[in-house]
Amino acid sequence: MQHYSDADLMAGIRAGGPQRRLYENKLYERYDYLVADGVRKHRLAEDDCASAYSDAVLTVFDHISSGRFEGRSELKTYLYQIFANKCVDAIRKKTTNRSSVHDAFSLDDSLMQLPDAARLAVQHLIAKSDVEILHQHLKNLGDKCRSMILLWGEGYSDDEIAQSMDYNSAAVAKTSRLRCLDKLRERYRNAP
Repeated sequence: MQHYSDADLMAGIRAGGPQRRLYENKLYERYDYLVADGVRKHRLAEDDCASAYSDAVLTVFDHISSGRFEGRSELKTYLYQIFANKCVDAIRKKTTNRSSVHDAFSLDDSLMQLPDAARLAVQHLIAKSDVEILHQHLKNLGDKCRSMILLWGEGYSDDEIAQSMDYNSAAVAKTSRLRCLDKLRERYRNAP
């Protein structure tokens, strides 16, 4: 197994072309243990930490490509700081969302006041509307994200998704899937 130095990884990412993905994968896999570290230190769910790690790695790729990361610190130190900040952002987002839950109007309580037949009809309409909204959001995400989320929703593993969609590894497929899910969540948050 070949060991790549920080300089090798950065040069490979900056060079672009078909080999860039190899260097991105090596960087991603080298420090993916930070997800477990984040679960322990920040007390976040593994999916939340994995999403924060994916976002941090993508930010590092961008900073390497654009020259914003100048190499004055080790790549690991730079990535860890961005990852830690993303974890703190996730904690803040959860805390903010939790406090707004108490202000919410309960649709379930209102439905319980309706007669049985009317309640069933309203619940059916809500479910149908939810499915239509989901399909519209998936359509707007693009073909690749839509396919990936649908495969995942049908129970396919990241490894199976990587194979069927020609990704280099399950880790890359997982990163892409988490990004697509984040985009989908963002669409729901910004929906009128």
